[in-house]
This record gives sequence, structure tokens and C-alpha cells, in this order.
Amino acid sequence: MFTGLIEEVGTIQNVRRGARSCVLTIGCKKVLEGSQIGDSIAVNGVCLTVTSMGGSYYTADVMAETMNRSSLRQLSTGASVNLERAMPANGRFGGHIVSGHIDGTGTVQSIEPDDNAIWYTIAAKPNLLRYIVEKGSITIDGISLTVAKVSNENFAISAIPHTVQVTILKDKKVGDVVNLENDIIGKYVERLISFGGGVVECHNQSLKNNESSDNKQTKSHSGITMEFLSKHGF
Repeated sequence: MFTGLIEEVGTIQNVRRGARSCVLTIGCKKVLEGSQIGDSIAVNGVCLTVTSMGGSYYTADVMAETMNRSSLRQLSTGASVNLERAMPANGRFGGHIVSGHIDGTGTVQSIEPDDNAIWYTIAAKPNLLRYIVEKGSITIDGISLTVAKVSNENFAISAIPHTVQVTILKDKKVGDVVNLENDIIGKYVERLISFGGGVVECHNQSLKNNESSDNKQTKSHSGITMEFLSKHGF
């Protein structure tokens, strides 16, 4: 698990491409501290496993599924990438829950200065926008950010100067593709309330001697539906 707080901006030293996959060699320093082969490091928000290490670099395999779903397929030698080690059990939770499993990609539509902040508007597909809510959390290239605006076609975030300077946000241009990970809680809630039409079956594994055999199996409706949540502002 990650928090979306970028620890270091690394540099792609080499991309060894296969038919549908690749091996990345990433130059870095800070994220190597305490890391071992087999550990997880998020690269632009994508959780990748360390396969080998040197004094100032490590390598990671990128499988076909990851190439298809993320912007990692566009990386080339010299590119800058956001890096974050998996959060230790005793670490500070400064961002939000980030799995490192990308839901899809978006495209930078506009970049607009606003006093000491910078607005980034990102176009995304409906299957991603459905989970994005105003004042909710979104991960863009591994960066934990707060959604300031959302519509049926795009969403926008306002980044402070520190976030821009210590991440690859400073390098973004209109038209660039970015990795997006939605808040995981919304996805789980939708799955739970939609599975099986909202009917929960409860099976009693043991019965008391005085219980009726009619209680061997009961069915109850949860009462929670998409219409109910919408009606009450969720």
C-alpha cells in the first residue's frame, strides 16, 4: 500500500522492450534506502517489484497488462518518474489509501496558474469519472491530490507550488497522458451493494436445540441500493 506522497523523482536509464512487456532501469537514490529485491516501489503510481539493484539504480519488470492500462508504455530513456516506496506499518499516513493499481489514464486538457497554485484539468473516460467526487481523493501519476472540480467529461485539481516542484507535475504539458487511480473505497462500496441485486443470504451453521428448522436459512434485504445512496447525497 502507498500514500501518494512522492519521495523522489527518478530517471529512466534504460527501457528494454519485449513483444508486449518491458524492463525498466530507474536511476534514483532515496527510494533505494532500506529497499531489497522483491520490494514494491510505485513508478508514476504503478506498483512494480524491484528485480535487481545497484548503488544508484534498480530494475523492474512491466507486464503486458500494466503496459496496456498505464502510461508506462510511453516511457523512454531520460524520462522523469515519480517514485514512492510502499508504506511501512509504522509510517505516517499523510496522503490517502493508494494501491498502486492503475484504473486507467487521463489526458491533460489545460494548465492554468492561479496566484500561488496551478490548476490541472484532466479529461477521463466515464468509467473513471463515475468514481471521482468533488473534494474526494484522486491519484495522478502516483500523487495524492484533492479533486476541486468534476464534470461529465473531466475533473480538475489545484496543486500547491511544493507538490509541483517535487514531482513530475512541473514537466506536464497539455496533451500528456497521466495514470489515474480512483479512491478504492468507492469501488468496493459499489461492488458490495450491486452484487447479487443487494440480497444477502445468511446461513446458520449451528442451531440450538429449541430453534425451529425454519431458521436453518434466512434471507434478508440490505435496504442499501444505488437509488437510496443517491437520494441521500452519496
